[in-house]
Amino acid sequence: MPDVSFIENAAAYCKKLTTRSKSNFYYAFLFLPRERREALEAVYAYCRLVDDVVDEEVPAAKKLEGIAHWRQELEAVYGDATPTHPVSQRLRAAVERFGIRREDMEAVIDGCAMDIDKTRYETWDELRLYCYRVASAVGLMCIEIFGYTPSQQEAVRRYAVDLGIALQLTNILRDVAEDAKRGRIYLPADELESYGVSDADLTSGRRSPQFVRMMQYQAGRARSHYLRARASLSSYERSKLVIAEIMGDIYYALLERIEARDFDVFGPKTTVSRRDKMRIALGNFARAQIHQLIARA
Repeated sequence: MPDVSFIENAAAYCKKLTTRSKSNFYYAFLFLPRERREALEAVYAYCRLVDDVVDEEVPAAKKLEGIAHWRQELEAVYGDATPTHPVSQRLRAAVERFGIRREDMEAVIDGCAMDIDKTRYETWDELRLYCYRVASAVGLMCIEIFGYTPSQQEAVRRYAVDLGIALQLTNILRDVAEDAKRGRIYLPADELESYGVSDADLTSGRRSPQFVRMMQYQAGRARSHYLRARASLSSYERSKLVIAEIMGDIYYALLERIEARDFDVFGPKTTVSRRDKMRIALGNFARAQIHQLIARA
């Protein structure tokens, strides 16, 4: 078993990586008790590092080596071998404490690996699988850390899947221009064609009426997944998942800002201000406390 100093250093590494990222996740982390926060930081750090492997400007063979390394680390997390990375050590502690499923961690690796050799998605089914792997699987890991009523397990998992797809699709809509410049077009090719939008329109930043209509359709799809997630659980059950609710509301606000700009995603990047993120986080936390008090009354 690793000594205490190694475990403490691993925890500090995860915390530093999470805080430094300036991610929307950071605003959700603030309201977790220490044990759950550290587990969530480990999950986030793991996802971030696996994603960094495929985003590096290195040959595909080098990226595949990185993916293989993380598969080995995951084998150690769930097996008897000693993990070599500090994040993996913290993951092992999180798995032992919260029962995070291996299949969900593997799905994240599989999803990130898709970015190595896949730059186009022909249909929504293909893109949905990608969204499931890189986002819904993360949600499925996180709900084990947040906790939920055991009888609601299936409903909570549906919630995590729909919310993950909504979040990832919102990211894709925001980053259309940035991704196109990197040679990646995530929006389904058959849907782009049906709306009369070409690859050249995306790479050149042409915001035609056809492009706007196509984006409206995609935004409607994202919104339907946000609403399906919300409808799958009662207000009380969602109050137990306040961190996920904070994330959902921040990204829903981002979707609304994208729409308010009439899908001008070729200009400055659309964001939600830190002040608004904190307002959303505090509002969700306060509502969660109220629901918990009512339930105990």
